[in-house]
Amino acid sequence: MAAQLFLFVQAELPGELGPPDGRYLLRRDPDAEPERVLVLETVDAPRRHGRLAARRRPPVEPQPEPEAVPTARVTAIDPVPVSAERQARAWLEQLDAVHEAGALVATLNRVVQAHRIAAADLYAHALHPSAALVVRAGWGEGEQVAYGRWLHARELRRRTTTLRPQDRFVAPHRASGGRGQAAAAALRPQERFVALLGARERTLVCEELALRARLDLHAGRLAHAALELEQAYAAALAELSPERHPDLALRLAELQQLRPGVVEAARAALAAASTSAPAELDGEVLAHALARLEATLRAHAAAGLGA
Repeated sequence: MAAQLFLFVQAELPGELGPPDGRYLLRRDPDAEPERVLVLETVDAPRRHGRLAARRRPPVEPQPEPEAVPTARVTAIDPVPVSAERQARAWLEQLDAVHEAGALVATLNRVVQAHRIAAADLYAHALHPSAALVVRAGWGEGEQVAYGRWLHARELRRRTTTLRPQDRFVAPHRASGGRGQAAAAALRPQERFVALLGARERTLVCEELALRARLDLHAGRLAHAALELEQAYAAALAELSPERHPDLALRLAELQQLRPGVVEAARAALAAASTSAPAELDGEVLAHALARLEATLRAHAAAGLGA
């Protein structure tokens, strides 16, 4: 009888992720079949020095070598095997490297989020696909892939994954007007960064809330996104209303028009929570309201830097 082959995608990321090492079954519904098996393994970095008594440790060099860090190895396995190697090879040939890397990190982020809630681990955080040091894909027998090993694998070509402007409000604003304006817009995040560090500007409560709403919207956590977006709108209207800028005034008026829909979505999320039923939320409505808030925050940043 031919051995069953399991397809997998694996990534290595720097540092420890939070969830303990082990094998995790992921389902979308309690009665559904497992959609993925995720294997987490921490590979400890070798120590450069043996154990030394505190009094005998050598002095630190002026330019020390960077300290080696542990690596997290994450393997996402399709629980449905294939019975022929030609099927596995065909899958590997047609595989979209960027999509698979993103899907793997999205699956990992589900596990990290579950750990964050279960362990009240404040500092466990979502990861971006670009954090992967290496991504590989292949196949192996059940016992092999369960331990992050394989019969055959190849490294996927890595490409920088760039977030679109609507994915984060600090991204370059794609305004029309030629290369000069585009280049100036691209400098805004770095300028704002320096201004914040120098205390020439302050961070707004609504900015952090908007980022959290965007992260939850990306992860499909619509109820979380709705509640955070309601708070972000409330904070934005309170924090930005005192500012006197024509463009900002128009944008705040738009937020005032969108706010009732945001409040309604948040109330629906809370009502569903009280009955333990899934909330009937429109992701497109939330995405539009969040995008308009992010546009307002970009305008606020540009106005402050241009002052």
